[in-house]
Amino acid sequence: MTRILVDLLFQTGRKGGMESYVRELYPRLGSLRPDLEFVGLASTELAEAGAPWFPGELVASGRSGEDRVAWARGEVLDVARHAARLDADLVHAPANLGPIRSRTPVVLTVHDLLPFRHPEYVPGPYAPVLRWMIRGAARAARRVLTVSESTAGDLADLLGLDRARIDVVPLAGGASGATAGASADVRRSDDLVLAIGNRMPHKDFAALLEAVALLPADRRPRVVVTGSHDDDPLAPEVRRLGLDERVRLERWVAPEELERLYGEAALFAFPTRFEGFGLPLIEAMARGVPVVASDLPVLREVGGDAARWVGPGDRAALSRAIDSLLSDPVERERMSRAGLERAARFSWERTARGTLASFERALAG
Repeated sequence: MTRILVDLLFQTGRKGGMESYVRELYPRLGSLRPDLEFVGLASTELAEAGAPWFPGELVASGRSGEDRVAWARGEVLDVARHAARLDADLVHAPANLGPIRSRTPVVLTVHDLLPFRHPEYVPGPYAPVLRWMIRGAARAARRVLTVSESTAGDLADLLGLDRARIDVVPLAGGASGATAGASADVRRSDDLVLAIGNRMPHKDFAALLEAVALLPADRRPRVVVTGSHDDDPLAPEVRRLGLDERVRLERWVAPEELERLYGEAALFAFPTRFEGFGLPLIEAMARGVPVVASDLPVLREVGGDAARWVGPGDRAALSRAIDSLLSDPVERERMSRAGLERAARFSWERTARGTLASFERALAG
């Protein structure tokens, strides 16, 4: 039986899209290929919480995924060693980082190259370290999986990777089985704008807040922004703009609560300045929520003509788009149908099959 070690050192329950990726991918890999043995090298957080979605055994690494230094050391020092100890045939590193030396073949998933394209958006002194680690892991890997043609181009242009080593396997946005019907009984509002994501600077939620503040007070929507960790850096902006009565800032919410918010939202706002794929966009479309998003090539690749596009950072254009759509239920209904049609082109089963094909290429040498 082929044994695959899955690098889950990053998994803490607080990392957004990369965690959604493995939670949706691995149950399908297990179903499609029951002949494969999966072993997960788990962070301390994951080892404590458990992973009912993972189709195999978890091995505790003793490394915290919340501690950036411990996580980095684990990638460099632990993953290849555990692969050798477990006699694994393949390593899958699904979260941008992986071993920079390994006798066991590695498939590395790179979601984006933010530290290369926009180091100014990476907090603290981490950008040079991340560039070194991503470059080393990508060059050491036998295959590099990525989630969009845009990121594949970055891998070739910025890291010099041969396109023949890169497999493009897009993500998907369908609700997981546990929550697929959670929003069915929720009545969609006429004035709730939902936004989802961490508070890294490139997400640019400040643009959304300022866009709302530009509207007359009697036309300002309610806004919910999920994904904060500790002291939310958006809170001072909410107070400064006088939006305390209209904006609710949330931490990471449970899947059931997130589905409820999708079911209630009149619009989904995605004011980001950089993405590797744009998972929140396709997740919103898959739930029939009209999307207003930054006009980036990678988001056009995912969303096609189904979204309302505005220039990144253009507060006035974002404000006009929100106001226009909230006052036009017919257009929102048209966009809802277009989004559902667009999202249907993406599926997690297709993601799983593409991932297995990459695994097979790596195993074949």
